[in-house]
Amino acid sequence: MKELIRTNDPTLVAYVSMLLQGEEIACFQMDVHMSVLEGSIGVLPRRIMVADCDLFRARAVLRDNDIALEPGA
Repeated sequence: MKELIRTNDPTLVAYVSMLLQGEEIACFQMDVHMSVLEGSIGVLPRRIMVADCDLFRARAVLRDNDIALEPGA
């Protein structure tokens, strides 16, 4: 699995997950339950992971929907 995006914005995580599911790209949200450790203040970012073979298509979906990728991604 490869990291597609990392963000502190829970609405962006939900939006990206919905876009990927619409394109039938399986994704997995990591660090969702870290709020137990951080006290629910939103300091630790959440990550969306995709399979290695889907990374290129997933990045294209984000670019097509004007979602900025990390530099170098």
